[in-house]
Amino acid sequence: MNQMTELQMFDKLRGFNSPSVGNVVASYPQHPHCLGLYDPWYGRWYTDDSVTCLLPEAGAVIGHAVTVVFGLDDPSQPAASYLDFVDFLLAAKKPSVVVCEARFPHEVLIRAGIFGGQSGALYKACGAVGLLTNSPVRDIDEIRALGLQHVARGVTSGHGSLALQAFNVPVSVAGMDVVPGDIVHMDENGACKFPADRLADVCAHIDAFSDEEKEHSDLLQAATNGDQIKSAWKKVISKGVGLDDRSMK
Repeated sequence: MNQMTELQMFDKLRGFNSPSVGNVVASYPQHPHCLGLYDPWYGRWYTDDSVTCLLPEAGAVIGHAVTVVFGLDDPSQPAASYLDFVDFLLAAKKPSVVVCEARFPHEVLIRAGIFGGQSGALYKACGAVGLLTNSPVRDIDEIRALGLQHVARGVTSGHGSLALQAFNVPVSVAGMDVVPGDIVHMDENGACKFPADRLADVCAHIDAFSDEEKEHSDLLQAATNGDQIKSAWKKVISKGVGLDDRSMK
């Protein structure tokens, strides 16, 4: 059997939602098809509820993380060159996901619409399929027309003076720690990540895990009485994906 190319694996994983990818990455460490790559609660491998998907209709995207940090313009601190960042983005593996940590004071962060139609057009031209940031964005109508997936704090109308502080560095966005080159999968559920060298492993396990979930769901929906419901739920528990009620084992 021929091995899948990276692009084929990306295309496959776009057919699953982020929770399904997360199931294989770390959510259920007792399950035989979970890789256990992170501590499921404390591994900082998925985003929290401070960000939301702004284009749910655009579906899931997946790509190599290109990281960048923005903050307030500080004349005492030299800013990184935006054109150098563009060169880096152009040279990055494709497809890419721009992951931006916005390091602003909270009272500024919630108003800092530092990305919009122009940045979206730039990132898409450079091969990006999405933007993940802990800041709000603006120009949502232009972003929607571009079709570039955005997971962000929300939307706002403006921003002030700012500076590109660094790129190609570790970042933390909405409770998820990302290093350059991580694989980021994101959709209307938020985002999760895993190391690039585990892409084939995620692809190898996700079908079996998802097929089991569908089987369990079908059993529960077909149940017509309490005994059938509990019997179906025991099968869920036996795979390590349900509430571990030891009294039912």
